[in-house]
Amino acid sequence: MHADQLLPFIADTFDQMPFNRLLGLKVTRFDEQQAEVRFDWAGQLVGNPVQQILHGGVIASVLDVVGGLMAVSSALSRLGDIADAELAEKLGKMSTIDIRTDYLRPGRGQQFIATAQVIRTGNKVCVCRMELHNEQGIHIALGTGTYLVG
Repeated sequence: MHADQLLPFIADTFDQMPFNRLLGLKVTRFDEQQAEVRFDWAGQLVGNPVQQILHGGVIASVLDVVGGLMAVSSALSRLGDIADAELAEKLGKMSTIDIRTDYLRPGRGQQFIATAQVIRTGNKVCVCRMELHNEQGIHIALGTGTYLVG
């Protein structure tokens, strides 16, 4: 698979994951510099019904997902052209080793944007920094994730 075919392939694979569909996540950027995922406010994502804010588990999950995407991008950028079967095998072995989430503000908004960038990457492990903002640019949470990539 050539590099220009990766975004559609990753986005399609991403969209097939039931948990991502449950949260309403959509990949809006996937390249060597940044991964971005967006989702809209939905009643089933509420963690505090009195305040009507996102559940902390939703926030942590979204940060983990976007960090994982960034780690995938970092790993794939070092491979060049790759056969579909080899790509599927590599993706199947990638996983989260550790994640830290810092909640900065209540999760309020109509749309949420999660972004990730690589802090450091190697042959086996990739470390990413992730952020969650709402549509007004209010910084809701940040995270650091360590991912197995090799």
